[in-house]
Amino acid sequence: MMKRISVFLFLNFLLFAGTFAQITVKGKITDLSGKPLLGANIVCEELKTGTVSDLKGEYTLEISSPGLYNIKVTFIGYKPSVRQMQLKNQVVADFRLEEEHQITNEVIVSAIRATSKTPVAYTNISKTKLEERQVGDDLPYMLSLTPSAVSTSESGTGLGYTGLRIRGTDPTRINITANGIPLNDAESQGMFWANMPNFSSSVEEIQIQRGVGTSTNGAAAFGATINMRTNNYKANPSATVSSTAGSFNTFINNAEVATGLIKNRFAFDARYSDLQSDGYVKRAFSDHHSLFVGGTMVGNHSLLKATIIHGKQQTGISWNGVTKEEMAQDRRYNPAGRYEDGNGVVRFYDNETDNYTQTHYQLAYSHAINQRFDLNTTLHYTYGEGFYENYKEDRKYSKYGWDKVIIGGETIDRTDAIQQKWMENHFYGITFAGNYHHNNLNLSLGSGWNRYDGDHFGEVIWMRHMGTHEKGDRWYFNNGDKKDFNIFGKSNWQPVEKLNIMVDLQYRMIDYHITGEDDDNIMMDIDHQYHFFNPKAGLFFDVNANHQVYASFGISNREPTRTNFKDAKGDAKATPKSERLYDWEAGYHFTSNRFSANINLFYMNYKDQLIPTGEKSEVGYDIMTNVEKSYRTGVELVGGVKLTNWLSWDANLTLSANKIENFILQGAILDENWEETGVWFKQELGTTDIAYSPNVVGSSMISIAPTKQFKVGFISKYVGKQYFDNTSHADRQLDAYFINNLQLDYHLFPQRMQRISFQLLVNNLFDVSYENNAYGGASFFENGQATPIEKSWAYYYPQAGTNVMGKITLSF
Repeated sequence: MMKRISVFLFLNFLLFAGTFAQITVKGKITDLSGKPLLGANIVCEELKTGTVSDLKGEYTLEISSPGLYNIKVTFIGYKPSVRQMQLKNQVVADFRLEEEHQITNEVIVSAIRATSKTPVAYTNISKTKLEERQVGDDLPYMLSLTPSAVSTSESGTGLGYTGLRIRGTDPTRINITANGIPLNDAESQGMFWANMPNFSSSVEEIQIQRGVGTSTNGAAAFGATINMRTNNYKANPSATVSSTAGSFNTFINNAEVATGLIKNRFAFDARYSDLQSDGYVKRAFSDHHSLFVGGTMVGNHSLLKATIIHGKQQTGISWNGVTKEEMAQDRRYNPAGRYEDGNGVVRFYDNETDNYTQTHYQLAYSHAINQRFDLNTTLHYTYGEGFYENYKEDRKYSKYGWDKVIIGGETIDRTDAIQQKWMENHFYGITFAGNYHHNNLNLSLGSGWNRYDGDHFGEVIWMRHMGTHEKGDRWYFNNGDKKDFNIFGKSNWQPVEKLNIMVDLQYRMIDYHITGEDDDNIMMDIDHQYHFFNPKAGLFFDVNANHQVYASFGISNREPTRTNFKDAKGDAKATPKSERLYDWEAGYHFTSNRFSANINLFYMNYKDQLIPTGEKSEVGYDIMTNVEKSYRTGVELVGGVKLTNWLSWDANLTLSANKIENFILQGAILDENWEETGVWFKQELGTTDIAYSPNVVGSSMISIAPTKQFKVGFISKYVGKQYFDNTSHADRQLDAYFINNLQLDYHLFPQRMQRISFQLLVNNLFDVSYENNAYGGASFFENGQATPIEKSWAYYYPQAGTNVMGKITLSF
């Protein structure tokens, strides 16, 4: 019933198109010599609406009602121009822009970002929007209102270990960059947001491209790319202090300062954040700290920017999840660290934690040779180290490759232990891009070389019966060495007015080696090289100022992760294959002063896609398997309407089918001690749903702003049912959930201060009991015999009921 209502409301608000009276502002954007500027941005600052100039530099901007407005024109490499206009009837306004001697951070990432005429599905999120959503959540929850996005949390709140899936694809298939530098871990290819706490405070803009997107650095995108650009330098000094407090003893304190331009040449900014929370799930606490430091030197036609991003986190482990029976007793139950003492009393180890420190260093240089050609390059280095600490009850000595212990003539083959699994890694490289703009042609050529050098080792820091071993003895050590090189070229050409043709070609080479012993005492000897060619092409057509259509096709290839190889070691038949995606996209945009609507159709056809099996490893990552044929297809509907000057509604809805063709379920039959019997279970299931891929995802935000100072937001998120393995079995299904939040914002503008802001966020307003993630599968043993597929095991991640966050911000 709720799905029918959601679709009905969405379709009804599409009918608002074209029903409002408008005033037209027309004109032409040129440089001082009179040359037309293609792609200049024209924005009405009061209404936050805008358009772009065409091949002839001409534009048409629709204004909803008479009034006094500021019309702002911007174009990279030129000084912005603002003109105040009293609008009553149609107006012709031409703008001549002066070449800018100072360039901005936008140039650094311009080669890998989509523009208004790029034929891909994308969403831009400005700093203003980020600040509105940044009340008490990590970035995955802040981005969850974008199309096809589903966020997850192990702690039951939007803090700690959180994740984001887009179009059903898991986080290791979402390419994430900051200032064009890959943030995904080079080996696991995942993004661990807990290692960059409160990073959104230092982000100027985020662009999410769905599908294969445009060429970028790092692992290939198989569902989306997330490009983040850190803060621009500020022309004037500023300072901001904020404090958040809320449910589950959550406290977030944040301080930012900026010097402004010193002698019109130098600018510095810094941020420090401290985040503490108990989490909804017991012992799923967060103790996070982060630091951001930026320094910019502005020259004539050049920009040199140094950035340091530092994060240190300790997080209570909660990746085990809970069974339905445990949730019925206590939804906040966390089995991590559970053991029985000598008297049989159940206790929990109080340092069952994930600990990690990571520091990113970036040095970027951009130079505009002339108004047509600019160059930029970035050097980067990231150092990270950390460990998981776990209590292991009744652990076999053989698990560590150690001999049994003899005490008083008694042979002991099991003992209690505390172990740490360590990582220490170095990631460094260089990226380069050159951009050429002239008349109806934009060209970009870019390249990147990165190297990852990472050690993995395990130490035992305590045993009940140590024998001849000492605290800190290692039981395994292996090293991963991965080199990644790519080169890309792309062009956007307008052969005739209104038509833009995009061609985007990328070559990528990966050289990956792993040597040494793994945690199960089996040697890892992995040596793989990959050569991938990733072409994309598309058309974008301006029907008129209000209507645009586009279509594109792209191919993307990606290599398996370290964990994919790790899970298959010792079994040549299970060695993971590289994957290939054929992505078809087509869309339609409608924009007017009061209304916008986007429709995007996609068909993503995979060869040898690596998909989650529904099982997890001992340290919480998804175990994956290749499937020969699979696809994702659907439609994304995005719309926004400004009903009045104080009431607006933004919504999106994704309807999709995500299928595996001819899925074969197989697994080793285990005995009552969970040891392999050497017998395998195998069953053909035909076409099934891909795990973690809901067919319906939607979000809505109704904004009411009766005054400049006060705003109310009613936020809704709907996620349809999804399976957490690939059998499409009802017992391994996450139920659909519909969550509503209420946000209140109030701003004061006192003298001698920029602003005082108060924000109140009530999450899960109607106290819905739900889980947004789970894992499990079919049982393959019962007294050593294969069991029917109907027998299941499953663990869930329960989410918090109604909870509250409040934030106060002082801006100077």
